[in-house]
Amino acid sequence: MAPLLLRLYVTGHTPRSEQALINVRRLVDELDIGPHDLEIIDILEQPERAEEENLLATPTLIKVVPPPIRRVIGDLSNLRAVAEALGLDRSSPPGGEDGNAG
Repeated sequence: MAPLLLRLYVTGHTPRSEQALINVRRLVDELDIGPHDLEIIDILEQPERAEEENLLATPTLIKVVPPPIRRVIGDLSNLRAVAEALGLDRSSPPGGEDGNAG
């Protein structure tokens, strides 16, 4: 099976962007997903990438591989909801109680 490929789209080095990056790294660590690639795309530096993905907001996390492609928008603070939305949930998903992906 191909390693997991995640793309995190952010807008500059804002507190919201930085928090989303911290949360994605926590998600990957807590789920212990094994081999994975995490691409960080700053749409201020690469606006064409946002256009290619038809992004409406940032931060946006996209699970590219394995299919199906799934997206989550927000600061990704509720790790349980993010894992579920991306189809990465395990028998004991990581923290977050309110059912909101961020």
